[in-house]
Amino acid sequence: MSAQQSEASPATHWRRRPKTTPIPRDQAVRQGDITRSAFLILGREQAISFLNTDHAGLGGRPLDLATQSTAGWHSVEAELRRLSSRERHEV
Repeated sequence: MSAQQSEASPATHWRRRPKTTPIPRDQAVRQGDITRSAFLILGREQAISFLNTDHAGLGGRPLDLATQSTAGWHSVEAELRRLSSRERHEV
């Protein structure tokens, strides 16, 4: 294999990427909204952990639940409000 063959050009790199379908707009909006809320309420590191870790009380990963349905979004938002009020009372 020559040096030229082993180097991938940007054009061939992007051509080889599998085509994916973006998530529907309503799901993207819910995902963005819940992420923004979590960052504001919990801070960056805690929000990332909360959103990406299975939550027994919610029955799954909060980010997935909030993205999948409006009902899931409401349940995750309620849990964030609960966490927020608990933190205020602890201070």
